[in-house]
Amino acid sequence: MKIDFHTHVKLAKRVDFDIEFFNEVILNAQESGLDAIAMTEHFNTKNFYEIYEQLDQHYPYENDYYNVNGFKVFTGMEIDVKEVGHILCIGNKSKLLTIRRLLDGHTEKDTFVPFEELLALGEQHGLLLIGGHPLRPTTPLHQHAPSLLRRLDAFDLNGKDMHEHGIDQMRVDVMAFAKMIGLPVVYGSDSHHPIHIGVVQNSFEGDFQTIAELKKAIAEGSYTSYISPVLHTKINAAKIVKKKMKEALTI
Repeated sequence: MKIDFHTHVKLAKRVDFDIEFFNEVILNAQESGLDAIAMTEHFNTKNFYEIYEQLDQHYPYENDYYNVNGFKVFTGMEIDVKEVGHILCIGNKSKLLTIRRLLDGHTEKDTFVPFEELLALGEQHGLLLIGGHPLRPTTPLHQHAPSLLRRLDAFDLNGKDMHEHGIDQMRVDVMAFAKMIGLPVVYGSDSHHPIHIGVVQNSFEGDFQTIAELKKAIAEGSYTSYISPVLHTKINAAKIVKKKMKEALTI
């Protein structure tokens, strides 16, 4: 199973969820060779719950994923923490939504949930917890206590960061940081447009159905990762198209 662990299914936080745009995301994911994605939309995106309401109307939910005509969409969300940083929380839909409701009063910068509190919630509900873009200058994770960081399941080697800061340099730096903390690294595109998705991938020999299976495989290191040779081209194209689409939305 080939999976991208960091994907968005909306063009931007302020726009509404669009099922046709979602279907385009999935089509592009399949064309890039993926079998699955972790849908990690921002927890404080506009009308967060509407995403799940619409997907429930169109696709069956099995185990821990939506079955989109044979393509797996594991459910998740990207959560800001009080001390700065983004955590990818991936898990069973009902457990995920339970946590999201607990965060209804924590969606603004001055009310974000403390990191340790989020870790406890994730552990309690069996979520896969990934430290998003841990060395991104605007949302780093290196300021957190190593004892807290070790409670994550992995760090995210981020496609967008590799595009902005150099593939080789970002890979070396994130791998070194992960080794220091003692965590594995998984790859995520951080896509906000269909063109961008799948520029990085993680390949597992198993065809997993649950988050527990994914957590175990990551902990065991039983996967390989891939970076597209056209990562820069695809992300540049996605940025241009996204900019034009966002401009059109403001007209």
